[in-house]
Amino acid sequence: MKTLGAPPAALYKCRWQVELFFKWIKQHLRIKRFLGTRENAVKAQIWAAIATYVLIAIVKKELGIEASLYTFLQILSASIFEKPPISCALGEKLNESQENLLANQLNLFDF
Repeated sequence: MKTLGAPPAALYKCRWQVELFFKWIKQHLRIKRFLGTRENAVKAQIWAAIATYVLIAIVKKELGIEASLYTFLQILSASIFEKPPISCALGEKLNESQENLLANQLNLFDF
């Protein structure tokens, strides 16, 4: 949208879209503060957070997890370095195809 020479209402509408975008970031991506001040640093941090959000949403959908995405993110952040399957943390029983999918996964902590 072109903003140079635009009427004040158009400028306000553009500014409001930016405000809504940052509100969504605060609510969903959990970025507490930006690690850098340059444009590239901010963009890299936002894209990393968006990629993480999308990957978690894909995992939630593939495993058929009933919990909300927010609850799932909370559980993952609390149990990220624990060995039991995520289904145990969620208190859900996986079906046989999901168990086979998880059984084929490499385990980082088997020494």
